[in-house]
Amino acid sequence: MGIGLTHYIVLSAILFGLGIFAIITRKNAVLVLMGVELVLNSANINFIAFAKFNKMNIDGHIAAIFVIMLAAIEVAVALAIVLNIYQNYKHINVDEIDSLKD
Repeated sequence: MGIGLTHYIVLSAILFGLGIFAIITRKNAVLVLMGVELVLNSANINFIAFAKFNKMNIDGHIAAIFVIMLAAIEVAVALAIVLNIYQNYKHINVDEIDSLKD
């Protein structure tokens, strides 16, 4: 019994669910960003798994690399915003932030 496509989809669904749970329930901006990363990683697992079980098609790998680049850019921009929020409000609780202007 080998690892099939179903195993990858189940793992991806678990990661996606945990990511959505982290995004919805967390108030700390860094933890929300970690939830977004979990969601993006679950998409990457799906891309690679479908590419593997579709005669090793390279399109899934290219899509996964694109998502990894997007995640790196998202982290850089989001951390800059989080640092700006911390400088202005002295906390990073996303529920209490109305705007970046004072």
